[in-house]
Amino acid sequence: MQVPTKLYPKNCLLTVMDRYSATVRNMEQMVMIPSLLRDVPLNGQEQQAQDGAPDLYKYFTMLKAIRVDVDHGLLPRQEWWSKVAGGRAHESDHEAAETEDEEERILGKLDLEAQFHLHFSSLHHILTNLTLKAEEVTRKYQEIMGQAI
Repeated sequence: MQVPTKLYPKNCLLTVMDRYSATVRNMEQMVMIPSLLRDVPLNGQEQQAQDGAPDLYKYFTMLKAIRVDVDHGLLPRQEWWSKVAGGRAHESDHEAAETEDEEERILGKLDLEAQFHLHFSSLHHILTNLTLKAEEVTRKYQEIMGQAI
């Protein structure tokens, strides 16, 4: 399946986001039985995944969750923190205020343009790597199913 992209410059963040989203959608369409990805390591070795090492199933679910965020936008800050915390009780207002003060102090050291370039390049790099991971999961699933080209 060819990955459709809109007409943006090659290294435009929108192009990278579209490519990632399309690649993950393709992965979701190809992987009909995600449970076959359990305990299959990403690195190409055929031995069982090591304890704590992510298997293809974990990558599959992570890539799908990130695609939802890319397609639909960010969660409100409190929802994001509760998701990151794994559903633990909300932080107290005092702890949240300390966290925000710490973030502002760190980010205040950089000017806005430098912050933008730092986050932009990081996001570009991460989305590119996640796209490659989605392609790898799809390829490995096809190998498992005997459909490799």
